[in-house]
This record gives sequence, structure tokens and C-alpha cells, in this order.
Amino acid sequence: MSDTMVGTGHSHHGYITDKEKYLNRLKRIEGQARGIHKMVEDEKYCIDILTQISALTSALEAVAVGLLDDHLRHCVVDAARLGGPEADAKISEATQAIARLVR
Repeated sequence: MSDTMVGTGHSHHGYITDKEKYLNRLKRIEGQARGIHKMVEDEKYCIDILTQISALTSALEAVAVGLLDDHLRHCVVDAARLGGPEADAKISEATQAIARLVR
């Protein structure tokens, strides 16, 4: 299902206003992942690698929570205003996304 809501004027994803912020955070995350790759390549100390993996995981989780928040505030709220099956579908979709994040 698309984040475009027919008849509401909502024609973009909720994160669009923070797109540059997300892209910059993802670039930093890419750099962290490359750094971890190099650490393994260079046979660095296991605990140091695990520390960096933990930092990378936290950074990814922060992006995920931010996107989820934007989704709830925009896409789900818009669907809830319309009501009906679209609202139910968006709420179910959000619930499933949250379940995947907390696994």
C-alpha cells in the first residue's frame, strides 16, 4: 500500500520534510559499516569491533524509530481521518512494522 492518500492532498511520505537529515544519517551509517569492515580486514580486537557494531545498530534503530514516528504522524493520521478499511490497513501495517523492530 502506498503512502499517497487519495482525496486528502497528502501526496508524499511523512519523512519528506526531514529527507536530508535521514540521508546524512544514512551516509554516516554507511561510513560506520565500512569502518567495521576495515576493522575485520585489519584483524582488530574483537571487543572493539563489537563496540562499533553496537554503535551502528543504535544508529540504525534511531533512523527506524524516526521513520516510524513520521509514518504514524503523517500516513497513519491521514488514513485514520478517512476511516474505513484504509485506516485499519495503515494501523495494521504500523503494528507489523513495530513488531519487526522489537524482535
